[in-house]
Amino acid sequence: MKDMLPQVEPLIPPLRRYARALVRNRADADDLVQDCLERAVSRWAQRRDGNVRAWLFAILHNLAIDRFRRSAARGRHVSIDETNEEHFGKAATQEQRLMYRDVLNKLARLPQEQRAVLLLVAVEDLSYVDAARVLNVPVGTIMSRLSRARERLQREIEGTADTASTNVVSLWSEK
Repeated sequence: MKDMLPQVEPLIPPLRRYARALVRNRADADDLVQDCLERAVSRWAQRRDGNVRAWLFAILHNLAIDRFRRSAARGRHVSIDETNEEHFGKAATQEQRLMYRDVLNKLARLPQEQRAVLLLVAVEDLSYVDAARVLNVPVGTIMSRLSRARERLQREIEGTADTASTNVVSLWSEK
């Protein structure tokens, strides 16, 4: 357990960034990171030798997926005490903030699988192998999802994206 703190502490800021990108709420992201660290501490002896970073991101990702599933079943709850004027549509006054929001909104339109890969590889700088471990998929799947995510995000930013996928091939069955 003595070796845990030096390995885990430098990873807290990247975990928070990833959590905030996933849940898009600072308080929920902090709760998610806290749950992740709590689970990591309680299961530190059970971890396999290898990359602690990938292991922590896997825990965080799985906890986030569990929360998404629970909240989808329940619906989103916002306490009246936690709301302020910003929640009621106050327009941003700085261009950079508007662009930031625009990119986040376009990122949110990506399918969950593509968004997770893009965040892990492009933002958190995980290798394809580590991202594959986090998401529990083959490396080839990471590469294809990342490619599709980049293409789709580029189309979203350029305004050329449509709701139907451009890679879908329709098959006709003749009888």
